[in-house]
Amino acid sequence: VIGIAGFAWLGTWQVQRLQWKTDLIERVDARVHADPVPAPGPEAWAGITREDDEYTRVTLSGSYDHADTVEVYTPSDYGPGYWVLTPLRRDDGTVVMVNRGVVPEDRALSGDYARPEGPVTVTGLLRISEDEGWLFSQDNDPEAGRWYRRDIGAMTEALGLPRAAPYFVDAEAGTDPEAWPRGGRTVVSFRNSHLSYALTWFALMLLVIGGYVLVLRSELRRR
Repeated sequence: VIGIAGFAWLGTWQVQRLQWKTDLIERVDARVHADPVPAPGPEAWAGITREDDEYTRVTLSGSYDHADTVEVYTPSDYGPGYWVLTPLRRDDGTVVMVNRGVVPEDRALSGDYARPEGPVTVTGLLRISEDEGWLFSQDNDPEAGRWYRRDIGAMTEALGLPRAAPYFVDAEAGTDPEAWPRGGRTVVSFRNSHLSYALTWFALMLLVIGGYVLVLRSELRRR
């Protein structure tokens, strides 16, 4: 009975996860193809959530502060590389960290990538700060300048940036496909195997039911 109840609960949970993942995929797909909206200002920061705002296509203007650029290690299509996150100072005095894209490790170490000067306008996807690490991920070491996840709160605190947004923006690809950093690298496809998981749990439930029935029949015959 415990086995049947347990497998039934796991199957039902995966069905619920399937609905959640399907809704997420539909929501993200609609957001990334929508017209860009102004990036949220300070009055909206407290209400930003992963469910309601992540992957919203936004636009913002300002000037890059390249002196405070943070490079975050990441595996990439070009081998080991780094995300280049640079503070964008807006006219209202607020700061938004912009992920300008990825550069290969050798270019990152030598600083061989573009640094636009003067006013710029950025269009990209709003992303939520990566405050928690993944399984086997390394911890950030701000004092040593080593970063492994895009923890915006820790970055802006280490840089001493006041009035910094709690989110960051993944910039879209630029007009020059050969330029570094390479934007437009946001992963917006999500693995959805919940249906197969649900079927597996329900199949195990049926297997236990079948075994239970056989045991009961054998017991009744013996008696």
